[in-house]
Amino acid sequence: MNENTKSRLMMILLRVVVYAILIFLTVLCLFSFYMMIINATRSNAQLQAGFRLLPQEHFWDNLKNAWTDASINIPRGMLNSLFIALTSAALTTYFSALTAYGVHVYSFRGKNLVFTFIMAIMMIPAQVSAVGFVQMMNKLHMTNNYIPLIVPSIAAPVVFFYMKQYMESVLPLEIVEAARCDGSSEFRTFNTIILPIMKPAIAVQAIFSFVSSWNNYFIPALLLDKAEMKTVPIMIAQLRSADYSKFDMGKVYMFILLAILPVMLVYIILSKSIIKGVTSGSVKG
Repeated sequence: MNENTKSRLMMILLRVVVYAILIFLTVLCLFSFYMMIINATRSNAQLQAGFRLLPQEHFWDNLKNAWTDASINIPRGMLNSLFIALTSAALTTYFSALTAYGVHVYSFRGKNLVFTFIMAIMMIPAQVSAVGFVQMMNKLHMTNNYIPLIVPSIAAPVVFFYMKQYMESVLPLEIVEAARCDGSSEFRTFNTIILPIMKPAIAVQAIFSFVSSWNNYFIPALLLDKAEMKTVPIMIAQLRSADYSKFDMGKVYMFILLAILPVMLVYIILSKSIIKGVTSGSVKG
């Protein structure tokens, strides 16, 4: 066996190992989703009886029980979460891209200091400032209000950093200079020229921002106590903390399935742009 044959066999073996690992990881990631769907088709008694891989016949019963539960209003909760998540994602991506555009395009004194300051804020967890934030909202009488859950999302250092790195990869400054020579204003240049170029990056950060806002439990639980204003994560926690004698695991799994469907739909809609944004953002244009 010559060296070329040995090298070819090693490459084939390496490829087989890599594909086997990728398949294993894929199955591992999807298994939890599969079991969630399976458990949503089982009754409370069947779930307590033990583990099963095949679906059962209680899907519609669980859906009816969850959708019509008197203790929580699932349709209203999903609408509340959808409004907050969509608004937050839109504001986060737009203003982060606008901030990144200003830092990337303009040269001004203290530019590096501004960038460093924003990166420093990124290192501060939300839990650190939560107590002061809630106290301030109480003084402003803005509890049971969606504004404190939406407006602060405009300041998103992680999204800003990604947008800036993406702009450095795909946005030549000559495009901006040409637009200025043609008499375009800065906001018109950004809205009509820069945003279409940034579409893949915006799609990536939109899905991340949407998921983060949709799954946010900590701050909404501190600010919202009216039943009609509660979001999906609060309702799931409320359903799980119900009296054990009234606890229905099938209903809980069905609610979790309903809660994850909007996230899956958003991902499916933006999946092509997400893949393009990840690959394009890693290549210097």
